[in-house]
Amino acid sequence: MTALNEYRRLEALGLWREQAQDQRREVVVSLGEATLVMSSASGTALGHWSLPAVERLNPGKSPALYAPASDSDEELEIADADMVDAIERIRAAIAKSRPRPGRLRLALGVGFTVAAMTLGVFWLPGALTRQTVSLLPEAKRVEIGEQLLVQMTNIAGRPCTGRGGRTALLRLSVRTFGTENAPQLVIFPATIPDTLSLPGNIIAASAALAEDFETPEVLAGYLLAEATRRATRDPLETFLSEAGLGVTFRLLTTGEITEEAIHAHAARLLSRDAVPVDTGALLARFEAAEISSQPYAFARDVSGESVLGLIEADPMRGGGAPVVLNDADWVSLQEICAS
Repeated sequence: MTALNEYRRLEALGLWREQAQDQRREVVVSLGEATLVMSSASGTALGHWSLPAVERLNPGKSPALYAPASDSDEELEIADADMVDAIERIRAAIAKSRPRPGRLRLALGVGFTVAAMTLGVFWLPGALTRQTVSLLPEAKRVEIGEQLLVQMTNIAGRPCTGRGGRTALLRLSVRTFGTENAPQLVIFPATIPDTLSLPGNIIAASAALAEDFETPEVLAGYLLAEATRRATRDPLETFLSEAGLGVTFRLLTTGEITEEAIHAHAARLLSRDAVPVDTGALLARFEAAEISSQPYAFARDVSGESVLGLIEADPMRGGGAPVVLNDADWVSLQEICAS
């Protein structure tokens, strides 16, 4: 989902707080492609909300109050009429386009009919899976990703939510990936593999990547490696390929996936080794993010022998790389699982 073109780069002042007990502070509110970004006067990102998830807390009243989700303590107050009008129009457009159960079943049913009519082309399981993935709305991807997070929580424990950690994760995501397509980052206790990609643009990471290293470049490097891995194969396609044709057909015809299939995939994700990524593609991501690849390389192999390409071709080898996170945010991430 993208914002209406006429509202791109629209900015206004607002009052924002991260926790219910926090004092509100003045921020600059910006509309991105699919996000609402809160920044300090100096340009530091403080909050990064997904537009499809934004909730209006006081419909029809002014100034407008918004939250990133209905159950969130985070809150944003906006008095600027143009910005409020823009957000409301975008929310209305999102609500109109969000698939409803009946419409989703109809759309998927039509897709199934098309697939059946061209059975000769889409006979192979892999081709049918790819066709299903291409037909699935983004809202359904997000739903599946959230269901997998629930099952991962049942197996590996609850995600870490230490004070200040959520804001630090938002800043790390924006710093590493930019504001346009920054993934949702979720930190689990050190009971999961280093990083995992889930449908709906979600990356889960082990707290060990923050707790066991001195600089945030290591964690950022693992996130970039996971993004490189995700670009090679869609996490949803991986899920459906492993779940089998029965699950794929059920999703295609009814828009539903059984809890058993979700649980089984979550268990597989938590027990598998990471797939290696192409060094050249990974270095390109380090260069685009302006992050040194050496800390990540030595975290993987302290001797440097197996990661020599990442060390010698470090795009920031000459220095000048911007700070990944300030000290306070990095400490918040290192202690995110402490409380």
